[in-house]
Amino acid sequence: MKRIFLFLITNIAIMLVITIIINIFGLGQVLDEQGVGLDLTSLLMLSAVVGMTGSFISLALSKTMAKHSTGAYVIEQPRNEQEQWLINTVARQAKEAGIGMPEVAIYDSPDINAFATGMMRDSSLVAVSTGLLHGMTRDEAEAVLAHEVSHVANGDMVTLALIQGVINTFVFFLSRVIGHIIDRAVFKTERGHGPAYWITTVVAQLS
Repeated sequence: MKRIFLFLITNIAIMLVITIIINIFGLGQVLDEQGVGLDLTSLLMLSAVVGMTGSFISLALSKTMAKHSTGAYVIEQPRNEQEQWLINTVARQAKEAGIGMPEVAIYDSPDINAFATGMMRDSSLVAVSTGLLHGMTRDEAEAVLAHEVSHVANGDMVTLALIQGVINTFVFFLSRVIGHIIDRAVFKTERGHGPAYWITTVVAQLS
């Protein structure tokens, strides 16, 4: 419930801030005077919906994407003592943190690394590299696992999704404002949007 509340407040706050800025600087009037005719309020609402929706869709797909991108092997049934230790350690830490048992995976990489991802605290993924398992002592590896489990328990992935959603909203909104201005003021497009709008929008979003 707290995350949902934060999600709603963040969306409302970003929309209010941009609306206030637009009114303070009279951007809407300037655009109208130049014949741009851009509906900034509707664009802002669309930007918030697209920005936040895109971010949370990415979060929902994060476990699947992480598994495929790293080639991680999810431990369903431990095949050796090391995998059994890994499962037992994460299970104990998850219980202490008050979250559901995450999926535990190993991926092949010489780098000493680990990560946690997932949309829900009780349906997450904790993965470690082979480099970490071979290059760290059990105590060191356990500390790293505790760090990743704490990310899950604190809902850090949802927080990052909120931040990314806010960034997406700004980028989506501003790129289209810039593209619209250039299309109308520079290339004198009178109806609809010309190629300049789409090119400028794509370039602005990638910048």
